[in-house]
Amino acid sequence: MWQMKEAYLLKTDEELLFLLKSNDSIALETIFNRYYAPLCKFTSIYLNDYSKAEELIADLFIKLWDRRVQLDIKSIKKYLFISARNIALNEIHKAKLQTSSLNDHDECLAISDDRMNPYELLISQESYEEILAVINQLPPRQKEVLLMSRLDLLEKNNIAEILGISVRTVETLLYQSIKNLRSLISNVDRQLKF
Repeated sequence: MWQMKEAYLLKTDEELLFLLKSNDSIALETIFNRYYAPLCKFTSIYLNDYSKAEELIADLFIKLWDRRVQLDIKSIKKYLFISARNIALNEIHKAKLQTSSLNDHDECLAISDDRMNPYELLISQESYEEILAVINQLPPRQKEVLLMSRLDLLEKNNIAEILGISVRTVETLLYQSIKNLRSLISNVDRQLKF
């Protein structure tokens, strides 16, 4: 059984999608293992609540399994990220959440480095919180593209597909966000010197 699951790890998304449509539960498990964590991170950008993001993404995979036969998609990755974005936006609309902060990403810091002493861990967490505070000052679209690029490690063409914008627009937004981020960090540094 393990050898069969291991063979699935080598399969492309297209192959897994074909197997999924053929009622192959191991294909679903492989897709889940491949995309669950990135989708949770991506969704938490919108929700500011990692636990809620996990719950919504788990539901997304249940729906994927329930609708596997009717699926008419070419890219499972694009489908999952667009679905995750839509689910998050629907959740925001339903709960009227504000998406201006990223405070619930503290779980990223929960994974500590054994080589770091408590002082270094504290400084690391403070730095992380300062960076998030600065990122939260960016315009919403710039923040979204920056986090998708740097946190979720998505390619520019994937970001463009998910957001429904051109690759050139993604590049421009990414450039502007980095430029604004440098300016904001520079302002923070000047404030700290006074």
